[in-house]
Amino acid sequence: MEYIRITNIDDPLFKKLHDLMSTIFPQEEVLEYSLWKEPLEDPGIRVFVAVHEGEVVGATEYRYYSDWNIAMTDFTIIGKPGLGIGHFLASNRMDDLKKLANENGKELAGMFAEIYDPYKVDGSKFEGNDLMNPFVRREVLSHLGYKRLEFAYVHPSWENNGEAVSGLDLGYMPLNGEQQTVDASLIVDFLTTYYTVLSNKPQEWLDMINHLKQKERVTLLPL
Repeated sequence: MEYIRITNIDDPLFKKLHDLMSTIFPQEEVLEYSLWKEPLEDPGIRVFVAVHEGEVVGATEYRYYSDWNIAMTDFTIIGKPGLGIGHFLASNRMDDLKKLANENGKELAGMFAEIYDPYKVDGSKFEGNDLMNPFVRREVLSHLGYKRLEFAYVHPSWENNGEAVSGLDLGYMPLNGEQQTVDASLIVDFLTTYYTVLSNKPQEWLDMINHLKQKERVTLLPL
């Protein structure tokens, strides 16, 4: 299996990736095809696919923020069972992130991720792919070391229609296993930067950000 970075919307592997993405995630979670041009060319956004016998069988997108020494996992996709794709992606991603942090003169502090709450999200959206079932994904992320941040989380729809997307937690995986809280200011700065690309922010998201600005630290809880 190969771990290949995609940096151009015209790469044939990107068409295969977008098709795979569109069969797994709800529509409001998938950026429209043509809008991927700039993100793919952005050196700070890292999109890699797992290629097996010429086919895209998995993918992951993530970012490293050198100023804060943290990362964000945008998504992880596992397309076929029995190939060890999840371990392959997680291992290569962590190696890449640790290399980026090392080039920044630091050791990676942690990684954010949006994590579906299977008790809040409509499970029918994921029918047909048991590997991406919200219950399975949550348990896998828990095993990797992710915890959920203790506040009610929403994010702006990637359709940029001003709608708030709920049914998720904002998770964080501290590389220091003893870390119990995260600075609220880091969460605010990160989310504000992460969603800069979406101009139409829902009021629920703005209220959430204002709520976080009133806090000093946010507790990490088990998934």
